[in-house]
Amino acid sequence: MTKKLLSAGLGLGLLAAGASAFAQEGAAAAAAAAPAVAAAVEAVPTLSAGDTAWMLTSTMLVILMIIPGLALFYGGLVRSKNMLSVLAQVFVIFSLITVLWAIYGYTLAFGGEGKFFGSFDKLFLMGITPDTLSSMLKTIPEYVFVAFQSTFAAITVALIVGAFAERIKFAAVIVFSVLWFTFSYVPMAHMVWGGGLLGADGALDFAGGTVVHINAAVAGLVGAYMLGKRIGFGKEALPPHSLTLTMVGASLLWVGWFGFNAGSAGAANGAAGLAFINTILATGAAAIAWIAAEALIRGKASMLGAASGAVAGLVTITPAAGFVGPMGSIVMGIIAGPLCFWGVSGLKRLLKVDDVCDVFGVHGVGGILGAILTGVFCAKGLGGVEPEGYNMAHQVWVQLESVLVTIVWSGVVSFVAFKIAALTVGLRVSEESERQGLDISSHGEVAYTR
Repeated sequence: MTKKLLSAGLGLGLLAAGASAFAQEGAAAAAAAAPAVAAAVEAVPTLSAGDTAWMLTSTMLVILMIIPGLALFYGGLVRSKNMLSVLAQVFVIFSLITVLWAIYGYTLAFGGEGKFFGSFDKLFLMGITPDTLSSMLKTIPEYVFVAFQSTFAAITVALIVGAFAERIKFAAVIVFSVLWFTFSYVPMAHMVWGGGLLGADGALDFAGGTVVHINAAVAGLVGAYMLGKRIGFGKEALPPHSLTLTMVGASLLWVGWFGFNAGSAGAANGAAGLAFINTILATGAAAIAWIAAEALIRGKASMLGAASGAVAGLVTITPAAGFVGPMGSIVMGIIAGPLCFWGVSGLKRLLKVDDVCDVFGVHGVGGILGAILTGVFCAKGLGGVEPEGYNMAHQVWVQLESVLVTIVWSGVVSFVAFKIAALTVGLRVSEESERQGLDISSHGEVAYTR
């Protein structure tokens, strides 16, 4: 009897041990599967009213950057007889590019998986309905994502006009804009944000350091060279006609840039909050650093310097906005101010170029600086949000590589696009029209009446 009891007890013990082991294995399997299940649940597109509201707001803020922000900023920097021409160029470019974006730009930038271009799957926005959610952001309607990205395309093309203002034919602006948008902006957006070559390589560009600023700055530099200098440049004073309007434009740019940077988080979340505060801090730091350098070198701190420094800070923080910490953004702004001040003075003289609104000196220099420093200040040890497998030296090299690709790509496309415009409609207005001013000679109206 005792042996039977011992045998039964032993059997029950073995059964309990087996059940326990099975339970542990099951728990381990469940724990291992949990992340995959969570990821699958997270990946299911689900509309978020909060994210949608923020992205709609961000889209409107970026529109505010362009019309009237950028238009007034550039308009104040040119002479009064050319004020209206700059307003017209920016306004019409915004209208034109947003339409082209819907027709074919969006699908080529964010459709398909090519290295340089997407696909034609969503040509004319085919297949998108009010109920379609963005496959990239997953919590907002795709129409909202299309609209948000259209503003990025529009402001990038509009940025270029500041470099060759006061002497270009209006028809040439239109021809160039269509060609450059199609063959420079769209592929760059796909290569960095749409799953193309540079993004796959690990390049970090939160809101457009390469895609927007370097891309546009190189195009502006090429255009300034190809059109030549304004009549009287270097021989007579060609001062801005209204720094008041330039300050208003710069302020609108700063306000709108919160949609530009924080909106690039794609949701109302912590990344948007980080980009938001970085947009405040880097900009303020750059404005102070610029006028400090200006006061040391020229003896006075100017309003134009403060406005230009703010824009330099905005440009520099753009690629890094969601990757660096607040203290890192301040350091980036402090570096950007004096460096971009040199960009519009010393570098401009070295290049011997008539870049009217200093597109390359601010957007080119600031964009290159920001893209490279993103690879440094995204380090966790410096307060950043470093990507998986981060190595500073490697990331800086990847950032530099993306900068070089952007410069070459935009430079080649810009040269060809300007050449085509020159052969079809001509690039530069006549000497008589330039002396008269583009407001009257190109548009038949004036910005101011006496």
